[in-house]
Amino acid sequence: MPDRENTFYAALLIDAGGHIITWNAACEKVLGIAAADALHQPLTALLSEHGRRVWRQHWSEFPSDCDASELEFVRADGSVHTIFLTLLPQHGNDGALTHLVALLDGACDESDSEAVGRMPLSSIIDVLPGTFYVLREDGSFALWNKTLEQVTSMTSDEVRSANALDMYDLAEKRLIAATIRNVFEHGAPSMVEANYLDKFGRATPYLLCGARISCRGRYYLCGMGLDISERRAQEDRLRLRERALHATSSGLVISRCAGKDNPIECANPAFERITGYSAEEVIGRDARFMGMPGMDEDERDQLRAAVRERREVNVVFRNRRRNGELFWNDLTITPVSDGRGKVTHFIGVINDVTAVKQRTAHLEHEVNHDALTGLANRTLLWDRLEQALHMAQRNKSLVATVLIDLNGFKQINDSHGHEAGDEVLKMVARRLQSSVRESDTVARLSGDEFVLVLVNQPSLRYTLRMIERLRVAMSQPVSFDSNDIAVGGSIGVSVYPHDGGGALDLVRAADVAMYHAKAARTGEVHFFSADMKSTTQAKQKLEDAMRGALERHEMFLLYQPQICLRSGRIQGLEALLRWRHPELGVLAPASFLPEAEESGLIVAIGDYVLEEACLFMQRMGSAGFAPLPVAVNASSREFSQPHYAEHIAGILATHKIAPSQLELELREESLNANAHLSVEVVSQLRDLGVLRSLDAFGDASTNLNFLQKLPLTHVKLAKVAVHQITSDERSGAMAKALIDVGHDLGARVIAKGVETRLQMEFLRANRCDELQGTYFSAPLAEHALHAMLVAAPAA
Repeated sequence: MPDRENTFYAALLIDAGGHIITWNAACEKVLGIAAADALHQPLTALLSEHGRRVWRQHWSEFPSDCDASELEFVRADGSVHTIFLTLLPQHGNDGALTHLVALLDGACDESDSEAVGRMPLSSIIDVLPGTFYVLREDGSFALWNKTLEQVTSMTSDEVRSANALDMYDLAEKRLIAATIRNVFEHGAPSMVEANYLDKFGRATPYLLCGARISCRGRYYLCGMGLDISERRAQEDRLRLRERALHATSSGLVISRCAGKDNPIECANPAFERITGYSAEEVIGRDARFMGMPGMDEDERDQLRAAVRERREVNVVFRNRRRNGELFWNDLTITPVSDGRGKVTHFIGVINDVTAVKQRTAHLEHEVNHDALTGLANRTLLWDRLEQALHMAQRNKSLVATVLIDLNGFKQINDSHGHEAGDEVLKMVARRLQSSVRESDTVARLSGDEFVLVLVNQPSLRYTLRMIERLRVAMSQPVSFDSNDIAVGGSIGVSVYPHDGGGALDLVRAADVAMYHAKAARTGEVHFFSADMKSTTQAKQKLEDAMRGALERHEMFLLYQPQICLRSGRIQGLEALLRWRHPELGVLAPASFLPEAEESGLIVAIGDYVLEEACLFMQRMGSAGFAPLPVAVNASSREFSQPHYAEHIAGILATHKIAPSQLELELREESLNANAHLSVEVVSQLRDLGVLRSLDAFGDASTNLNFLQKLPLTHVKLAKVAVHQITSDERSGAMAKALIDVGHDLGARVIAKGVETRLQMEFLRANRCDELQGTYFSAPLAEHALHAMLVAAPAA
């Protein structure tokens, strides 16, 4: 407490008008003004200008109760002195205000501490930022400030009649009551957090503290309260962040920025789960202890540089769990600064992305590799080949591109089933991979085609030795279901930079060489040459020309009659294709159909022929001619198309042609290629009602057991058998035997290529059913056929 020895108390009396009536010596000492100069003066005459403004604001009317305020008084020497003025109202018998006793509390020579120490408590408590109160032992209020009234939304009268416990909810009343009781009984200071409840039920958190004081022989509890709403909100936010820290699936670590080492100070449960280390095991250690030396060094350099430069960084690298297992760690490091901008800590966010990495690697493998063999696919092949060419360009070395097409793979599928075909492809893939180096690439281009990229070839001799080694390895039989399946391939090779400077050029060149190897049928490896390129270009030119011929309708049909040997009447017609070439004139099928068969264009040509034949039959019907079956050839590629019989039915239905008007001619070697499919498709054509003819019977080896399974309607003798019929008595034996076999198969027998009367007579004598050839008629255009049918109507 400040020293009070020099404290002066001055008193004076003021009438109801505010004029000074009495003046004691202490007043004269405090203000330096004699009584004669002060008496009968308004009290406000002694105040400074600022003091008078405060007077007017504070006492616009005289108080009815004791009141006090700090005012500036002017001393006799003109100096300003701040004094506490307390006014005590005096009332007469009628209750009217008669006088005011004014107490001046202050001395001109007292210190600040003395002046502040003598300030009335009532002038201080209302400016306090928190609540202030003095409680009696029963919990009622002896003194309080305006803040308490504001927090509780109570008036002064309501606080005066209230009990302190009424300001808390039921859950906190016991705690507050026990605290108050402990203060009164033991004199121990108290501090407690509780929520003030205003009279409307709104809660405000406060930190309350209090102590016991004694006055006039009684104990009181003097206390204060500070609003901790902001602190509570901050604590709630911190608790939420703490829960989030523990609930997140990402591992979180906080490490102290301490120079070379950054020891871990905190780690959440997710970190423990991901790494296998408990928080106790890692606190105080630098997180580098989990690293794998020699792995992902570029990423670790990035991390070290970021920590050194105190900046954020995100890296993905491999770390080691506590059990020694490797895992992919997606790590984000963020620096944390203090209020002065100095980095004090780092926060690390860890995510285990091992599964994502594995899944991505698996997807990348699926995207870039063939599902059946595991070899590189077309996409990866181009990428590897481009890389090899860039490397070869820098190193001035050779790159060999090898294209392999398996021989007879379709027959393997047809004879042994697709499972066997898949096994052959997988075995060939393994053999090819085992025959080359790790730096080389083996890819499956499509179907039964493989491409190899052999990098860094020192010479063509070295390349040839490598290819011969893989050719021998590949050609070993493949065992499947107790059968040894023969495997072979046609191999074409192109070499960078001799045969092309780009990936596409090299693959095309290898493809050309491979087709030459396939055509040669010697099993030898063919390297690309300029002559091959010329041949290939010619083939491509022919193929393009055939496509254009279809679009421009340059291809047309001639019709050769088939004559019944018993009646001599026309029994049917065979449609024969011709090409009216704009430069070469009319071309026979032998000059272009083999190339169409090889390129696959034969399917489009077959559809074109069938459409033209149907249109011809429509016109014949419109012209009033009796319907005649028209025979068209079906190639092996057409016949093997999925849903072939359904396709034929669709075309016939479109043109409203009866199935019995169409005869499909199939060659024996095509049927033999896939016996099961042949029986199935010919049976479907039978069910459709289409006529089925075996063309060129006797031109190749015949499997009678197989032919018996085919529901054929016609058998056409090969021209070679007909041409063997001469004047020699022993001639014609082959034709006779074939006619007998045809009848045994339950089919009508037609002899093609009949050119002489001798041949016709022999055929008739040996019960051949029909003939076709130039002896009766060459192939005719439609208008010529009309004239013939008018002169010699059909049967």
